[in-house]
Amino acid sequence: MPLTAVVPPAPLTRVPATPARIGLVTGGLGNYWPQFPDLLPTIEKSAAVIGERVEATGAHVEYAGVISDPVQGSAAAERLRKADCDLIIVFVATYMASAQVLPVFKYGGAPILLVNLQPGTSMDHATFGTGDWLGYAGFAGLPEIGVALERLGMPVRSVSGHLADERAWAKIDRWVRAAGVVRALRGARHGMMGHLYPGMFDIATNITALTGTFGGHVEVLEFDDLKLRYDRVTDADTERVLATVEEVFTVHPGADQENIRFQARVSAALDRLVEEYGLDTLAYFYFGENDTLLQRLGAGFAIGATLLSSRGIPTVTEYEVRAAAAMYVLDQFGAGGTLTEGQALNFDDGVCEVGHNDAADMAITARKPLLRGLDVYHGKSGGGVSVEVDIRQGPVTQFSIGELRDGSLRFIASEGSVVDGPLLSIGNTTSRVDFGCDPADWADAWSRSGSTHHWAMGVGHRAADIEALADLLGVEYRLVQP
Repeated sequence: MPLTAVVPPAPLTRVPATPARIGLVTGGLGNYWPQFPDLLPTIEKSAAVIGERVEATGAHVEYAGVISDPVQGSAAAERLRKADCDLIIVFVATYMASAQVLPVFKYGGAPILLVNLQPGTSMDHATFGTGDWLGYAGFAGLPEIGVALERLGMPVRSVSGHLADERAWAKIDRWVRAAGVVRALRGARHGMMGHLYPGMFDIATNITALTGTFGGHVEVLEFDDLKLRYDRVTDADTERVLATVEEVFTVHPGADQENIRFQARVSAALDRLVEEYGLDTLAYFYFGENDTLLQRLGAGFAIGATLLSSRGIPTVTEYEVRAAAAMYVLDQFGAGGTLTEGQALNFDDGVCEVGHNDAADMAITARKPLLRGLDVYHGKSGGGVSVEVDIRQGPVTQFSIGELRDGSLRFIASEGSVVDGPLLSIGNTTSRVDFGCDPADWADAWSRSGSTHHWAMGVGHRAADIEALADLLGVEYRLVQP
């Protein structure tokens, strides 16, 4: 479930995470029911507990009942297919023949998670009869069902434990969360406005690979689309953004008030652009000739990108759509997300210093963002106010989506902790991250992973969530933890 601490400051409203649609089906060998009358009620009671726990995550559960034979398996598969499930949990409550659930595997229309949760931690050997034992016998059928999946060429995912086993529930919750992110990505709309930063080959993205892997849509935009909406922004629109700026930012005494007003107008135009195109992320960049309106628009995103990112709509510079998608994924997992790149290695303190300009996520920062005036932006024309803030101390996850030589994607994750210490005052989001190893070793391992030089950082340790998502999407996963 989303971290309760990941809440944007008032008056911003964050886009809610997308709930998963989870299919649930259980079963047992039909010959057992007349032989052991108490067995079926035991299984149904356990299935109800599983359904309630899954629904408690915010997911919708479609319960297809108990499968006693292959005919019922076919009926359950049809029901689950029509329910448009993101994940199907097959509760292996007792022994069942693999033929019973084969139709669910083939025609249910969603990835399969086998769940073997027995009613208690162990059997009462002194009092149990055969029927009582069979209520604990999911382990008897689990290998057979795994073989059926393998022979169908489908991944074998399973979680074993007991109904009150929180370790097992943590694993199940992880798969449910990942299924919700799959649904979110399937409907997500990613904006790419402007052009690639010249020479940055690592961030060039194959749009077909992105949508082919995630689903969704990529909307290719021009800065003229932003200019059109900028021209229509009213003074009242600008004043509304300025009121938000006054509430959620700290303004440095030397900040350029005229530039703040200009950026507030750009922010209002961005709000319209995002709303009218239904965007869930936006990657942008524009060079252009100095002092033209389009060039000024391209350099005027700090406030607007931060406000959008703080609402769960990642808005990132340098045309880095995969980093924006990574931020979107982390936010769907409840981790927030901010754009990040390496800044320097601190060997005295044993930390990596990381951060980036724009796209600060106020939901995960240690304090109010500071609007600092800069005479010169690094890497682009002009100057003005920039956002300076640090991520709050505690566990964090780095997440990058790499694009490989063959065009496929790779999910890359690493866990560390933001720690206290001095930070630069250069109008960027900056943080000191301890990865539990020599910073040079981490930098080398991360640089070998296939990550672009931009990635996303969110709060909490989320590598296992990212691994589960990669599994459901069929994406290669790599953990960097030297």
